[in-house]
Amino acid sequence: MKGMIFTEFLDMVEGSFGLEVKDRVIAAAGGAHNGAYTAVGEYDHHEIVLMAQELSVISRMSLRELFIAFGHHVFGIFVQHYSEFFAGSSNAIEFLSRVESYIHVEVYKLYPDAELPGFSYPRCEPGQLVMEYRSPRPMAAFAEGLVRATIKYYGTPMALQVDDIGEGSGKAARFTLSPV
Repeated sequence: MKGMIFTEFLDMVEGSFGLEVKDRVIAAAGGAHNGAYTAVGEYDHHEIVLMAQELSVISRMSLRELFIAFGHHVFGIFVQHYSEFFAGSSNAIEFLSRVESYIHVEVYKLYPDAELPGFSYPRCEPGQLVMEYRSPRPMAAFAEGLVRATIKYYGTPMALQVDDIGEGSGKAARFTLSPV
């Protein structure tokens, strides 16, 4: 997993919970990196899961809540650094329908070795969007946070239904967006 995810996670932890909690979370991961992640490095996703589990215990927030919050945090970073990705869309459905065909293509140009999750788009009712997320990593709640942040960013009222299609693994989810 790209180091940018690790560095942003630790920035969020420090900003929201403080340096002491950040140090405890890093120690809980027990990895060889001891919190020394670089944005362009590659790291085992298990380390971030261990850190999130420790933060869940400390904060008394569920892992799902933490990963959703993290998705919101990272979305803000994406908007700040990659604003051109958002300029071509007028609403959340339009933007999210291009994640696999445009956004991920552009990410691969920047990071050819990136291991991104996959999105498919099953048929749906007119005006709706159905996205199915699949990943070898248990980060569906992180993806949900990104989707929720996208809806908020574009400001068009949307209902979001989230269905676990990964048998509780966190590796697959269906997101259905409908205008309100």
